[in-house]
Amino acid sequence: MALPLSQLPSEVLREIKSHRWLSFFIFALISAAVLIVAFVYPYKYESEVIIYVDQTGITESLMEGAAESVEMGDVVNNAREILATHEAMSVLAKNERLFGSGASEADEDTVAARVNRLRASFSVGARGQSYLAIAFRDAEPNNAFVGAQLLGQRFIELINERNREESRGAYTFIDGQVRAYEEELTAAEERLKQFLSVNTEGSESEATSKIASVRSRIELAELELQELRAKEESLNNQLGGVGENISAEVTRSRIDQRIFSLRQRLDDLRLQYHDTYPDVVSLESQIAELERRRDSGETGEYFSEGGSQSASSNPLYQQLKGELVSVTANIEQVQTRISALKDLLASELERMQKIQANKAQLADLTRNMEVNRSIYNDLLRRRERARLSVNLDREAQGVTYQVQESPRYPTKPSGIQFEQFASAGLLLGLLAPFGLAAGLLQVDPRVRSRQVLQENYSIPVLGEIPQVITPYERRKRKGSFWLLGFAALAVVAGYIAIVVLQLTGVIG
Repeated sequence: MALPLSQLPSEVLREIKSHRWLSFFIFALISAAVLIVAFVYPYKYESEVIIYVDQTGITESLMEGAAESVEMGDVVNNAREILATHEAMSVLAKNERLFGSGASEADEDTVAARVNRLRASFSVGARGQSYLAIAFRDAEPNNAFVGAQLLGQRFIELINERNREESRGAYTFIDGQVRAYEEELTAAEERLKQFLSVNTEGSESEATSKIASVRSRIELAELELQELRAKEESLNNQLGGVGENISAEVTRSRIDQRIFSLRQRLDDLRLQYHDTYPDVVSLESQIAELERRRDSGETGEYFSEGGSQSASSNPLYQQLKGELVSVTANIEQVQTRISALKDLLASELERMQKIQANKAQLADLTRNMEVNRSIYNDLLRRRERARLSVNLDREAQGVTYQVQESPRYPTKPSGIQFEQFASAGLLLGLLAPFGLAAGLLQVDPRVRSRQVLQENYSIPVLGEIPQVITPYERRKRKGSFWLLGFAALAVVAGYIAIVVLQLTGVIG
């Protein structure tokens, strides 16, 4: 039955007193077990070598942006990968300083087992921004010291060789890609050149400009044709009102003059005579006859009277006729020009159709060439950067590795120490009985408290009967406590003595 926390300490002490010898044996057993673990625990000695990673040489300011820089995290990962390879570990697995004489003649299975053991024994980490720490752990301090030395040396050898090989490999690969894309770019340029030599229609912008120009000229010619046709119509109208010869015009003018003079004489006679006067009647009949002939065009006798009846050409008519002929010739010329321009427009439209038909192919050829040129230029830059990296590695001007701090011989194991085990043994031995008693009290089904009955079962409790101890039992318990105290002191003394002997090197 679970006890309230307020009563748990007192109940634990009562149980410890009731089972004091069992608690003593638990204390002794736990302490001895921890001490035995302290003796058999596989302590590891660790030694590490500090390597300075120099990335700030004099060439950094000159080569910045041209050669690839290396991050410290990448250096740590590279170091871990390089040292974990079978090539690196196999050299250490055959080293006689680590595995004694005859280690170099070990068979493959033995070497493989040693390699696996070595892989689990080293670690790589960063120390700040420019330092690399390679640590080696082993049960023997001498092996830890020698292993750290060998790992540092092997790492510097392998990383320098690997950097040179990677730089050369990268340069060789990129150079091959440059040559391949150079051939592809040359082929693309040749295809574009052949396409342009076969399709000579020109560009779309040229054809569009030419079409616009031809259409503008056609519009101007059509406007000019309209003006000429309007002028032609005007000249025809003017020619309709002008005679070809001037003889009829002159006779008509003479008749009008004759009629005018006769009307003047008639007016003078009417001032003197009546309308029935013979001269007046005669003049009226003459005037009427002249008007009739003028209106009907019968003018023959007046030509004979004037002494000249020959017809002559009309200069105005000839002038208008010449202008009409010139305008007609211009109309034909403009019509011919419009026809030629329309033929040229049709030719340009056909040319535009061909350009549009070839536009997709031209765009594809141009795009392929531009893509190849872009990749080619990028590869050229990368090849130069790779060339610089190769030169830097060759001249040892790139990332260099130097031993900053040699490994130290370990005098104490790393991690938990023997004295820590010893201290923990006494503490655990002392706390074990109390912890065990507290746990058992929490799972014990027996009721040990009045409060539990009242709260959990609602049973009223009238009173409690205390345990009665007789004088004999009190003396016996007191003797038992003295004996238990001496036994505990003896165990603690023996425990401390063993720890001191081990720390002083008497036992170990």
